[in-house]
Formats: sequence, C-alpha cells, structure tokens
Amino acid sequence: METRTLPVYEAGSAVMPYVITGMDELVHRDTVWAPHSHPTHELLWNRAGASTATIGARTWTITPSVGLWIPAGVLHSATAPAGTWYRTAHVDPRTESPLPDGPVAVEMTPLLTLLLERLVDQTLQAHSRELTEQMVFDLLEPSPHALLVQRPNSELLRPIVAALEADPGDPRSLTEWAARLGVSERTITRAFRAGTGLSFGAWQAAFRAQQAALLLGRGMSVDEVAARVGYSSASAFGAAFRRTTGLTPERFRELGVSEALHPAS
Repeated sequence: METRTLPVYEAGSAVMPYVITGMDELVHRDTVWAPHSHPTHELLWNRAGASTATIGARTWTITPSVGLWIPAGVLHSATAPAGTWYRTAHVDPRTESPLPDGPVAVEMTPLLTLLLERLVDQTLQAHSRELTEQMVFDLLEPSPHALLVQRPNSELLRPIVAALEADPGDPRSLTEWAARLGVSERTITRAFRAGTGLSFGAWQAAFRAQQAALLLGRGMSVDEVAARVGYSSASAFGAAFRRTTGLTPERFRELGVSEALHPAS
C-alpha cells in the first residue's frame, strides 16, 4: 500500500495555465491519498477500474461512467486499487460552472470524456480550446447514478457498519440486528434515517453496490462478486447493481478491465 501526502490549498490560491487542465495516471499499487485540497475545482473520473473519494462522512465511488466534482478548497481523501487508471480535470474556480456549490457525482458521457481528453493536447489553438471548454461546461450535469454512502456516526449503529465493512455479504436482517443489539427495529431504523437519510435496507443496498463496483473494478467475476456482497444469485445482483449504477455488472467489468489491459492510445 502506498500513501501519498498532498498540500492543503485554499480555493483560487494558484494560477492554472488554462481554464481546464487535465492529467491522468495508471496506478500500479494500492494507493491512498491523505486528506488534501486543491486550489481549483477538480473533476475526477476513471478510464479503468473503480476508486473512492471521501469528504467528511460521505464516500463516493468513482468509475468510468460516473465521476466526482470536488469544489476548490474542499478537503478530501481518496483510495485507488492497483490497476486503476484515473483522470482529472482541474477547473479554474473563477469560471462559472453549472454544477452545485458542493461535491456532486457527474455523468461521464462518451462525448464529455472525449472533449476533456482533447483539452490535454498542449498544442490546441486558443480558439479551439475555448470552444471545447465551453462544450464541456454545457455537458456537465449531476449523475442520477451516484454511488454514494454516508457513514452514520451513531454509537448504536457502529457494530452494524463494522460487520458490513468486514463482510459486505453479512446476511443478518434488521430483525436479527435488533435482537443482537437489544433494541427495537424501529430504533435502528430511526438511527439510520437520522444519520444517513436512508433506511437500513436502502443503506445496506447502497453500501453493497459500492463494494461490488470496487470488486468488479479489480476484475473479479460477476458470480463471485454477487456472492461476496450477499446476493443469492447473479441475476438478483445484476438487477440491483443496474438500478444503482445504470450499468450491468458485466458491462461495468468489461469497461474497466478491457481499458486497463488494452489502453487506448
């Protein structure tokens, strides 16, 4: 495991050469980025694999189809398994953006991705760059398929969260957890809604989808991932995964693994 430490910048504290400046990296070892912030807005997505970014108690999964917009100056940490090929676009914070002021998942359409990759070209003429940047801003929009999990900070829920982090396929139901913790099901449900905005079942489904994306990004088979995250069949897992991400597990795995093994030029 490699740990990287980056500076903590205030928004707008550095001057970038362009309105949108891009870079990419193929990560060769499991990597953790300690909490840091950028002077620019950052759009982060993957060309291959799945990674995570955490802001406060919220963790987003980043994939080839869903990226994350992190406003300038916002403290965040990140993790990327070996084999992840991530890309970033750093955006001048003085430029108006159609996105909300806070962190938000972004739909990474093929056209948006191609435009962002075009901006990496250092020889792009000023007029062409300006047109391309404007098209990028026109295409930026929140994604309906955000893989977002908020960790509840309730002491009562800590054993549930720890159990699922250790084993996403933990089969214990709400009824079983209530008996185990010596409280009512309603008490657990209220605690989950207060801490995450979701019921236990909805939170568990979101957490399992997030873990499944990370496992698929590593190239694990769909059947094995389904079993690991607690589904009795690959078909049930596939339906749940597609509802959350907009992609079938097969397609998600194909996108990530094929790009990693056969990167485009």
